[in-house]
Amino acid sequence: MPHRYGLLVPGVSTKSEPLLVRAPFDRTAIGEVATADARVVEHALKTAHALYRNRDGWLPLARRIAILEEASSILLARGERLAVEAAREGGKPLIDSRVEVGRAADSLRICVETLRTQAGEVIPMGTTASSVNRMAFTQTEPIGVVVAVSAFNHPLNLIAHQVGPAIAAGCPVIVKPAKATPLTCLRFVEILREAGLPEEWCLPLIPENNELTTKMVSDPRVAFLSFIGSARVGWELRSKLAPGARCALEHGGVAPVVLAGDADIASALPLIAKGGFYHAGQVCVSVQRVFVDRGIAGHFADELAKLAQKMIVGDPTMPETEIGPLIDPAETRRIHDWVEEAVAGGAQLLCGGQPMSETMYAPTVLLDPPKTARVSTQEVFGPVVCVYSVDSIDQAIERANSLPVSFQAAVFTRSLDTALRCYHRLDASAVMVNDHTAFRVDWMPFAGLRVSGHGVGGIPHTIHDMQVRKMMVLRSREIVR
Repeated sequence: MPHRYGLLVPGVSTKSEPLLVRAPFDRTAIGEVATADARVVEHALKTAHALYRNRDGWLPLARRIAILEEASSILLARGERLAVEAAREGGKPLIDSRVEVGRAADSLRICVETLRTQAGEVIPMGTTASSVNRMAFTQTEPIGVVVAVSAFNHPLNLIAHQVGPAIAAGCPVIVKPAKATPLTCLRFVEILREAGLPEEWCLPLIPENNELTTKMVSDPRVAFLSFIGSARVGWELRSKLAPGARCALEHGGVAPVVLAGDADIASALPLIAKGGFYHAGQVCVSVQRVFVDRGIAGHFADELAKLAQKMIVGDPTMPETEIGPLIDPAETRRIHDWVEEAVAGGAQLLCGGQPMSETMYAPTVLLDPPKTARVSTQEVFGPVVCVYSVDSIDQAIERANSLPVSFQAAVFTRSLDTALRCYHRLDASAVMVNDHTAFRVDWMPFAGLRVSGHGVGGIPHTIHDMQVRKMMVLRSREIVR
């Protein structure tokens, strides 16, 4: 029987219809989740705002640390079960979902480490006649109510990256998971409560329609929006924020890789294959465009196709599976349309190019798709890697920079000069040298630029964004320095 979740918002009931959650692999029903009507959303906002306004009731720092530490321990203790459930719900293969659980636990530990090592600052005084007999310092306070709108593709660690920092900063948080993957989020919230977080401090809900979500996000009681998802939705929500509200937006990219003529192809191939086909390409910095020296482009593309054809595609809950399903059938149809368009325009289809089921798409390698094809200009978000022949590093950089998106990029080369040239000239917030574009650890800055996002992710950076620096200036005749 599917697991049924009622509202996890205390003190209110809903009249809206529940949401049925289906496993993307075989579309079987695996859960049912209560959705929130307008009365529930208003109750959640009112509750969260009242918590923030009651300064005497703020959670002390030591208590926040204890909650985060305990929640991290619970995640690790239940790691295998959580990994299987997340794989079933989101479609990420079990081998990668296990890694995600470990990362989520570590993300909470990074929250604790940040709280223990980052504080305010001392502001110099006494350096001018007007500042004599004064000292000044800053401390941090929570920014206010946080609303976190999350995505399906990393259903546990994305939530940990949004909710964990909010708790660490001392902010009441309302979290809206993706409709495709709410179960993992609700389990995470239950773990936080088991670890000692009072129920009202983290309220998960799924508004019954998008209009209600927009109304929630734009409410003047919301101080910070954390959004992970499509650029169209993210920028639209940002335009509707109340005056003074801040935000962090994480969208997608069309991640470029430059493969120089001197690159170690044997080393690059498995990394690019992993970066392109990991989670069936449903990653915001997934390898999509690989610009390769013309002398080796054909050979590289053929070898990449051989690796792709060896990958095991199937049930994501099986330990041997390397590539799981797309999140829903509409994505399979969309990706196939894009691939067919590219082939009709002259791309060489080296492998894949066909649906394997309603939600499974064969890992696909295309050589020299047209520059104007959708696989070349938009985020595929599927298991498709495009290889392009180029005549020089500068041509590769020019083509990599030709789109309005900008996130992570990569270059494979044995030359320090080539690596540095690409680092300085690629439009990207991070450039990986001899590694794929999807590399990430949870404490590093992670930022989409231009259309790809706003603000900086990564645990310490998110905590910083969810706090305000409050200064005290003290005047006394006894301050003589």
